[in-house]
Amino acid sequence: MTIPPSLPGDIELRLSSGPVPYRDALEEMAARNAGIAAGQARELIWLLEHPPVYTAGTSAQTAELLHPRFEVVEAGRGGRYTYHGPGQRVCYVLLDLRKRARDARGFVHALEGWVIETLRDFGVKGFRAEGRIGIWTTDIDGREAKIGAIGVRIRKWVTMHGFAVNIRPDLSHFAGIVPCGIEEFGVTSLARLGHDVDFATWDQALLNRSASFLAALERPCPTPISRTETA
Repeated sequence: MTIPPSLPGDIELRLSSGPVPYRDALEEMAARNAGIAAGQARELIWLLEHPPVYTAGTSAQTAELLHPRFEVVEAGRGGRYTYHGPGQRVCYVLLDLRKRARDARGFVHALEGWVIETLRDFGVKGFRAEGRIGIWTTDIDGREAKIGAIGVRIRKWVTMHGFAVNIRPDLSHFAGIVPCGIEEFGVTSLARLGHDVDFATWDQALLNRSASFLAALERPCPTPISRTETA
């Protein structure tokens, strides 16, 4: 299967080959979000990579910014501090929930499921953890560690932001923050787990499961989730 130029429902698919500065992406997301809400722009799923940056959600606490070695940007999404950088694949999802189930919890749940199912294709068991934000797995030391971060914002029932999966980032870059405010667990990546995966291979696997993700948005959230905006 080759990557299509668009997704079901005439959703635009964009794959950026080079790093996109976070502020530029944020500005473009805000404009597209407004355009979708006004009925003047197509929905968008955007796969990209950022130069190193720490982003602050609306619940970010200054004490959790331990060593700001990279630029810090207020993201406007829910949640706390997170890191984006080379080797991490980011997926921004801008969809109109007015055309689907108007369920913010269901949207987050569907995003989590999309990442978990894609990780399974690479032999990695991802899972949700009650009371902890993100996508988790078992690290090489046997402890639970985060492999994917989720952060969303919904304006007028149009989504923005999305998720980031650690393919092969420099994990030491996470040491400048308390990722998502969770101190007792670390972060991991596909590379650390022994999986040599490039972005093209990841993108293909993710998009192979896009139809199931979109179908899940037609149904209300199947399980209680205590958050609608995360990091």
